[in-house]
Amino acid sequence: MSKKVLLLCGDFTEDYETMVPFQALSMLGYQVDAVCPDKKAGETVATAVHDFLGEQTYTELRGHNFALTADFDAVKTEDYEGLFITGGRAPEYIRLNPRVLEITREFFAAGKPVAAICHGPQVLAAAGVLEGYKATAYPAVGPDVTNAGGTYVEVGMDDAVVDRNLVTAPAWPADTAICREFAKLMGAKFEI
Repeated sequence: MSKKVLLLCGDFTEDYETMVPFQALSMLGYQVDAVCPDKKAGETVATAVHDFLGEQTYTELRGHNFALTADFDAVKTEDYEGLFITGGRAPEYIRLNPRVLEITREFFAAGKPVAAICHGPQVLAAAGVLEGYKATAYPAVGPDVTNAGGTYVEVGMDDAVVDRNLVTAPAWPADTAICREFAKLMGAKFEI
């Protein structure tokens, strides 16, 4: 039986920050259960593609329909080895769901690996689990990390920050870094 990862997303999750981790972790042999509050397996979430085209902030274009693989209401954190929180606009509203915050706290209380990319640390901040942690995020989310008692670390857009059981990254160019470090936290060994 393969190890299971819970991938927490929602409508207008960032496309690359959802599809790439889902596929990369699946390729490594993990069973990735993608869930969204108020949705069931087989339903979809709309994704968004974010890019920088010269304006002061990113542009958002409609992405793919991403199929969920498990029912949110059936999540039992003890069944999972790790939690991956996607970015985009989804964290802004899924953090308002009490069960999302409870799930996040349960992973931290158990010391299990947690990954959050881009705006994903908004969920961590709302759950109150960042106290004493170093974390990165999309720069506009840096104040959320700081206000939640964490230390915001500015890194390159293709880098990740690891602090104990937590790995964070600022945006989709860091998909490789965050997936690699998250898999390492779950015990994966890489040899080339």
